[in-house]
Amino acid sequence: MERLSALDYKELRANAEVVTADPFGDKVLLLKDGDYLKLFRVKRLWTSARLRPYAKRFANNIRRLADLDILVPRVRALYQIPDIARTAVRYAPLPGKTLRDLGTEFDADIALKLGAFYKDLHSKGIYHRSLHLGNVVLTPERRLGLIDVADLNIYWGSLPRRLRLRNFQHLFRYDSDRAVVAKFANEFNEGLGDNSLVDPILKMLSEPL
Repeated sequence: MERLSALDYKELRANAEVVTADPFGDKVLLLKDGDYLKLFRVKRLWTSARLRPYAKRFANNIRRLADLDILVPRVRALYQIPDIARTAVRYAPLPGKTLRDLGTEFDADIALKLGAFYKDLHSKGIYHRSLHLGNVVLTPERRLGLIDVADLNIYWGSLPRRLRLRNFQHLFRYDSDRAVVAKFANEFNEGLGDNSLVDPILKMLSEPL
């Protein structure tokens, strides 16, 4: 990891757009050259993140997903920024729009692609605890890819049914995402191609918003 001084970080952050932040500070910045900077803080005194920083986990997940033929951003650099007690990863964005940003452009064909995308992730053992429509990108070639890969595990072999259902629970906890998928539930389930999951998915989608 490259160590950045306070001055180095100030220069890197100059004219950046704050994409997301919380009460502790910036979380994601859009840099002036078009790259993104994702910042990670250590939340607890005793944690494995001090030995294996989140930025390295993020970069490692990017590499492993790319090896599995999942579209992901391209990592450019890893940083350690002691003055603000952060590590960071700088990456080139994945071209396209998130499914959440599509609005009325989200249609039956995209729902079919999303179901097939989940099928592919599950068959490759990818369990993503932060998988929602804001983390899935539709590229100009109309392929789907992931942009936030910090919070996932990759298992050997396909995911067991209970973890597949957990993935959908993460998606459907966002009312807006659930409403979009519910509109095209048949196409979504067709793309998924798993009859054993149809009933529980329809039940989750039918719950009151």
